[in-house]
Amino acid sequence: MLAALIFLVALATSHQSYLAVSAVYFALLVTAIFAAGLPPAAVLRRAALVLPFSLVFAAMSVASGDTTRAISLVVKSYLSALVVLVLVSTTPLPQLLGGLERTAVPRFLLLVVQFLYRYLFVISEEAQHMRAAAAAKGGSMGRVISRRRHFGAAAGAVGVLFARSYARAEAIHLAMLARGFAGHFRPLAKSSFRKLDAAFLAGAVAAIVLLRAAIEAWT
Repeated sequence: MLAALIFLVALATSHQSYLAVSAVYFALLVTAIFAAGLPPAAVLRRAALVLPFSLVFAAMSVASGDTTRAISLVVKSYLSALVVLVLVSTTPLPQLLGGLERTAVPRFLLLVVQFLYRYLFVISEEAQHMRAAAAAKGGSMGRVISRRRHFGAAAGAVGVLFARSYARAEAIHLAMLARGFAGHFRPLAKSSFRKLDAAFLAGAVAAIVLLRAAIEAWT
């Protein structure tokens, strides 16, 4: 996680020769993707989901006559999304949040993220139950209905989904309180900063900083 943060800082602060620096950083990320055993095409495609948002601001920069800034914005936003995807794909959420907690991130924010992550599965499970119930009652037989009734049925289903999810989440919260939950998730296994982690962090930081310095000095 620290290596990813340093990578993002180095990427954001590269102004001179940013295209060359971005190309080298992209090669490093692709190498990390292959080393982690992730599907390269899927990761690169998912990182492109950020492009529609960055292209809007890039178009504003082009309209103001700053084409260089527009290109820099698109390239850096894509690489930043790629870094986050690699980090999330290779680090379990409990370990990631534990690392953020050790870096003095407010516990309230981490608690919100943890509850959001867990309750997404609650909503998904309730949606699957409703879908199975609708299929059992013939609700997925492709009957021809008017568009107004279709949207009305969809709105009602969404309302029922959130009502059931809220009731389920409330029951889960009460069960957690009954088991002694005091506002902090206890990990099943405590992780510590090992010598291997220190070596990886030192190597990653050295590669990021030295490559950027070498490219900027060469150009």
